[in-house]
Amino acid sequence: MNRKVYFAGSIRGGRVDAALYKRIIDYIKQTDVVLTEHIGKSDMSMKAQTREIDIHIYERDITWLKSADLVIAECTCPSLGVGYELAYAEAHNIPVYILYDKSKSNISAMLNGNVNFTIISYSAEDEIYPQIDTILQNKTEWNK
Repeated sequence: MNRKVYFAGSIRGGRVDAALYKRIIDYIKQTDVVLTEHIGKSDMSMKAQTREIDIHIYERDITWLKSADLVIAECTCPSLGVGYELAYAEAHNIPVYILYDKSKSNISAMLNGNVNFTIISYSAEDEIYPQIDTILQNKTEWNK
């Protein structure tokens, strides 16, 4: 397979799901390349950086997005940065798949109402992995 997957998850918006991000990233890496492995690190800082560091992060992430074959985003914890990444992907015709835990949060109407995004809700983590298999195998059947 070896597609390039841009995984998006909250950093400065909150790291409550960092361990979940890591498990999802590790699962995707079994068959494909994850450009954003760092999203799963538990020791990432939520604090603002210097403008120069943030410029570097922006430029790096945009370069990764441009090279991605698809975006998988875990959006249970709202994040302005993830929202920006999703809009960028949409504007550049990169397929977007959004996961969120419906027992913990509601998905934004701007995401749920966007017909260009595939929205996948789940109630338990074990529901995520068959959905990722469907995404990575380019299937079109969804258990929403």
